[in-house]
Amino acid sequence: MVTGSSYVLTSGSGQSLLIDLGMFQGPEVDEFNYKPYEYDCSKLVGAVLTHAHLDHCGRLPILLKNGFTGAIWMTSATADLAELSLIDTAKIAKEDRKNFLFDKEMAIHTIQRFKSVHYHTPEHIGDFIVAFRDAGHIMGSAILEIEDTKPDSEIKKIVFSGDLGNTPDDLLHETEIIDAADAVVMESTYGDRLHPKEDAIQVIEKEIHEVEKIGGTLLIPAFSLQRTQELLHIMMHLKKSGKIGSGIPIYMDSPMGRTATMIYTRYPEDFNEHIQSEFKGGSPFEFPGLVVVGRHSESEAIHREMGAKAIIAGSGMMTGGRILGHAIYYLPQSSTRLLIVGFQGEHTLGRALLEGKREVVIDGFTVKVEAAVNDTQTMSSHADQGQLMDWLGPIKNVQKIFLTHGDDGPRAALSKKIAEDLGLTDVILPTMHQEVSF
Repeated sequence: MVTGSSYVLTSGSGQSLLIDLGMFQGPEVDEFNYKPYEYDCSKLVGAVLTHAHLDHCGRLPILLKNGFTGAIWMTSATADLAELSLIDTAKIAKEDRKNFLFDKEMAIHTIQRFKSVHYHTPEHIGDFIVAFRDAGHIMGSAILEIEDTKPDSEIKKIVFSGDLGNTPDDLLHETEIIDAADAVVMESTYGDRLHPKEDAIQVIEKEIHEVEKIGGTLLIPAFSLQRTQELLHIMMHLKKSGKIGSGIPIYMDSPMGRTATMIYTRYPEDFNEHIQSEFKGGSPFEFPGLVVVGRHSESEAIHREMGAKAIIAGSGMMTGGRILGHAIYYLPQSSTRLLIVGFQGEHTLGRALLEGKREVVIDGFTVKVEAAVNDTQTMSSHADQGQLMDWLGPIKNVQKIFLTHGDDGPRAALSKKIAEDLGLTDVILPTMHQEVSF
């Protein structure tokens, strides 16, 4: 499944290292978050985090009540974004009065164990040597090269891909290629398909022109990390070039997205050369006509604003956040256009709308969908099958491959592609809680 990522790697010496501890996201899998965490965390010499998306970091606070006493290693940008993600998750759980994994105090205690590292600088964590490489997925995201210094088999170096980026990315450096590994644990989100070749900028420009014609509203549900920043950067260029009207307001209605964007600007060195050059003229995420929405009352007030407008709001799969209030109000209107710009998990509202459902239930309200619903997959922050193969192919000496973080269909398709194109047949599709010994 494309959620809840987590692994424990045990050395030949018996020491163990945790890689990610993600939250399960989606109504069909949410229950897994609340099942007892069986692993004895006192055995862990430490933990490492690939990036700050909740499906990779969202359960980290449960470590502390399960005996964990070590540090949690990650890049500096990931540390800042993961802090934001965990605090925001605790806040939302309290406001919604739902079951929660952790409160703000637990989140803070977890954040206090964060230890920042630099890309390419090996860190010794117990009997492991860990190097972080740029994954090009979101700001601070990392591929992990982990060497077991006391192995009891020929498998000594294991690479964990984390989530690989849709490289070359509009904002970030290209995904780094790894020289060699004995085993590779690799994501497979889009293991069965290629991203379409359409231009996301042109898609967004067209959608805005459509709502301009009829005085309608363009709704764009967006993940707070990476996708919101990409959208703001695209809007900035469209405004600057005059390709969309200077008068149409662009609302960024995502408090977490606003803070994440501020964090992004702290790390200009993590952007590609194009964005670094843009920083010389100011923030690449600001432009005339951008309205940054703060309080809930300001969000609701957008509904009273007449005329064409675009609203970027969280969350990306429409499983929560302020996009839901806008969906309830705007989806019944034929002058509304909904643009999906990211992966939509099974059983999410975003997936249902994308698949053409014309009546949905949102926060207890039955909503008839009169809006036009479109999508663009070119903005995905995940590598497609071709990019996954381009990343895996150059890695020398690979003996075993584990395909994770993907639905069964994409994993099977990628496994077949690896065997056919690379001649690597020892490909494992692990299941939850499965243990594999080398």
